[in-house]
Amino acid sequence: MKFLDIESPFMQFMGKVADLMILNLLTLFCCIPVITAGAAFTAMHYQVLKMVRNEECYVVKGYFKAFRQNFRQATAIWLIMLFIGLVLGGDFYIMYRSEIEFHVIFRAIMGAIAVFTVFTLLFVFPAQAKFANPVFRTIKNALAMSILQAPKTVLMAVLYLIPPVVFIFIPNIIPLVILFGFTLPAYLSAKLYNKFFLKLEERIIAANGDQEAEEENEEDKIFHDKLEQSLEGKDIG
Repeated sequence: MKFLDIESPFMQFMGKVADLMILNLLTLFCCIPVITAGAAFTAMHYQVLKMVRNEECYVVKGYFKAFRQNFRQATAIWLIMLFIGLVLGGDFYIMYRSEIEFHVIFRAIMGAIAVFTVFTLLFVFPAQAKFANPVFRTIKNALAMSILQAPKTVLMAVLYLIPPVVFIFIPNIIPLVILFGFTLPAYLSAKLYNKFFLKLEERIIAANGDQEAEEENEEDKIFHDKLEQSLEGKDIG
């Protein structure tokens, strides 16, 4: 039967399903120590972007390669974002539990900071997986990317929100959340930002010539401290 041929669309689809399942279990396992979550998410995004681009992808080998290469910087990013999240969470807890009446402007500012933090978090690990920049520039670039792609960023947030909602309210399909809760939203998100990333890559390669292309082939990364300038173009969105 043709649909069982290894090159058939059905078998390629099932192969991606299996890869996403394995990748999700790897990510869950590597997130257990908590401090390693940043490297785990970066490695996951490294792999799902390759899958979206139909590039050669050895799930386990590629995952741990990206995990090792990004461990130090991804961990620093994760700890910074975790600290910001804990501070915001504490502020909101005090704001809504305290008897003190906080001004509406203060509430609006806190809400805006929370939104931009979530926006940044959605792009910071994909950016770390693909682009080589220092920690704070990666975070800054992730915020800029999320704003430039605001409608897609909102959709990405919804995609990542679905698994925890399902986990809480539909316990019968919790096993599916365990198998695909991280990687399915990440894969669908990569489909949303892939064209945007490609535009950035093409722009910087055109600006820097063959040397940048060679570096990308060697390291699977690009931009080396130059992403900010590429984000300045008005036609990049």
